[in-house]
Amino acid sequence: MDINEIIRQVTEEICSKYGQQVPASNNGQNPADMARYIDHTFLKPEAAVSDIRKICDEAKKFHCASVCVNPSYIQYVAQQLEGSGVTPCCVIAFPFGTCTPETKAFEAADAATKGAKEIDMVINVGAIKSGDWMLVKRDIEGVVNAVKGRATVKVIIEACLLTDEEKVKACTVAKLAGAHFVKTSTGYSTGGATVEDIRLMRETVGPDIGVKASGGVRTYDDAVAMINAGASRIGASSTGKIVAGVKQDEHKCINCGNCKNKCPSGNVEIRKTLY
Repeated sequence: MDINEIIRQVTEEICSKYGQQVPASNNGQNPADMARYIDHTFLKPEAAVSDIRKICDEAKKFHCASVCVNPSYIQYVAQQLEGSGVTPCCVIAFPFGTCTPETKAFEAADAATKGAKEIDMVINVGAIKSGDWMLVKRDIEGVVNAVKGRATVKVIIEACLLTDEEKVKACTVAKLAGAHFVKTSTGYSTGGATVEDIRLMRETVGPDIGVKASGGVRTYDDAVAMINAGASRIGASSTGKIVAGVKQDEHKCINCGNCKNKCPSGNVEIRKTLY
């Protein structure tokens, strides 16, 4: 069957039943136990070795799922985490996803060779907007094949830039291409993870692959809401707050997507580092 026909059928099915299923509740989750869901993340371009060492130490202390960094630090992170049970994770084609499939595949293979056990790649949003689903699929397959048997692949769909229909299609193609996770956001665009997006993504991919909520998950309540909606992994730099059970953050973003140099509501300070 043609890929466009597969995507059409899945999209119609998901859109027709969206919201009918009620996810299981995890409200009784111990805050300290939340760390097992968390990819402790530090993706600032100005990150120094001392910053990376610090998040590795924190991840080992909290028993996080992984430490997620830019490619230049993945070998160092793999060395720091050896024997700890915390997985080295690396972003690819970050944050725009606009390089070629061949470039992404090479970057992913290089990261895996240097010790990455998880790869978070950014999807080609422009190809999605162009309706070029064969390119989207080839882009993801190239990375999956480049690290097969060596690393898990998560596909960042940058949900804030997509319509609900495009989100369903992107997740469907990621699953068809052999990805192991779909992920909401880079944290460097117009919005982060939302409960609605997580629920839609989970309903699209089903129980067979993971769903990662990333971008703006800064408190225990944020993390619980994402898990209750269907997330199986959380990308966060505020891990300390989450595992400490902090329930509210003084800078609460509502993901309106209208921020420029200041929040249009005047209610929050814009600090992209919080992503």
